[in-house]
Amino acid sequence: QVRLQQSGGGVVQAGSSLTLSCKAPTRTVGTHHMGWFRQAPGKDREFVAAISWGGGTSYYGDSVKGRFTVSRDTATSSVYLTMNSLKTEDTAVYYCGRTLTNRASIPNWKTYDFWGQGTQVTVSS
Repeated sequence: QVRLQQSGGGVVQAGSSLTLSCKAPTRTVGTHHMGWFRQAPGKDREFVAAISWGGGTSYYGDSVKGRFTVSRDTATSSVYLTMNSLKTEDTAVYYCGRTLTNRASIPNWKTYDFWGQGTQVTVSS
């Protein structure tokens, strides 16, 4: 069983910044595409961002482009999601996951085989 350990999250005001972390087993980052998704109550899981296994390409959902940045540290096998200019609609449980799918399918959460435990992000107005 592969465990992805998430940290970060919390309650912040609109306009604030927050960084989420996801630590994966050794060599996971660098051999897998790593993605971030979020799920708000009553809504489907939504693609947020991902970084390719080689680290050269980042992907973003339309709702977060220009505000969120995904990054990684292969030395610690960790992935980060830096969220700036947070909006109330960013409120959700955020999940990190890993996938070996083709690049076109990276935004599809069904292609991910292991996930972090999820972390709540609440943005207040």
